Amino acid sequence: MEKPEKDKKPGKLKMPQIKVGSIVTYVVLGIWALINIFPLYWMFTFSFKSNREIFGLNVIGLPKEWLWSNYKSALTNGNMALYFLNSVIVTGFTILLTVILSLMAAYALNRLVWKGRKVVNNIIMLGLTVPIHAAILPIFVILRKLDMTNSYQALIIPYTGFTLAMAVMICNSFLESIPKELEEAACIDGCSVYGIFFRIILPLMKPALATIAIFTFLQAWNELMFAVTFIDDSKFRTLSVGIQNLAGAHTTQWGPIGAALVIATFPTLILYMFMSKRIQQSLTVGAVKG
Repeated sequence: MEKPEKDKKPGKLKMPQIKVGSIVTYVVLGIWALINIFPLYWMFTFSFKSNREIFGLNVIGLPKEWLWSNYKSALTNGNMALYFLNSVIVTGFTILLTVILSLMAAYALNRLVWKGRKVVNNIIMLGLTVPIHAAILPIFVILRKLDMTNSYQALIIPYTGFTLAMAVMICNSFLESIPKELEEAACIDGCSVYGIFFRIILPLMKPALATIAIFTFLQAWNELMFAVTFIDDSKFRTLSVGIQNLAGAHTTQWGPIGAALVIATFPTLILYMFMSKRIQQSLTVGAVKG
């Protein structure tokens, strides 16, 4: 005969212990998040307000009247649509050239054996020590002699040149984590140098290329000094210059300026949101060698 089970008294539920240190940490991080998010919130609401709301009546709160006409004014009267297109063209070609040239240069410096490759690599790395704005005058003189000012290439070529050093360094660090045995096996199977580059190296370098694209985008999209110095014609102005020109000499409508800032800023945030994981992968791969 089976003995009936004795009634078990329900035990007391143990409440999870919350440490004071964790609470303080979450509070501090929450405050820090609000501090970082507030400028974006303020800029977004600022773009829908009139001058009267911006300067006194409603500085922080939501707009009492959502002025979508600010965006229309920025895109039409302020030529932000044209400047946005110019920024897309300049940034797109800069990213394309930087990715192609840096990957090919890093592969030649890291994998191929030839005389003077260390010297060439050191010369390229010297580019990290040169501030981009320290070369404005000599670059301007060269571009003027070549009759290349007031053109897309007046920005694309300097932007590409100044991003190559960082891009090559990222590619070099990532190539170090790729086993050379993969290339040796492909070579034994009859694959040429170009076949190894396009079929093996290129697919494995996608995280590094995403990082290069992000850094190049941030530098080319937000750059102002080169764009102001090398471009006088409004046909080739970029967003950063266009926003600066929205301010009037006597009176300024700040709502359209806020709309232009939103147009210029939010593409950067959206791009980073979608590609942040790629950046983290490329920056951590190869950091620890096993």
